[in-house]
Amino acid sequence: MIAQIAIAPLVALIAGIVILIAPRLLNYVVALYLIIIGVVGLFPNLLS
Repeated sequence: MIAQIAIAPLVALIAGIVILIAPRLLNYVVALYLIIIGVVGLFPNLLS
């Protein structure tokens, strides 16, 4: 039997640890996220 691990909590945990280690990294992570969401929102067919 293979244990299934949800991706979102694992990513959140890793991101939280990284942000605790390097808090200035949070600015870059949030900026990159907003840029990606903005580009995908403006060009919805870009990734398909």
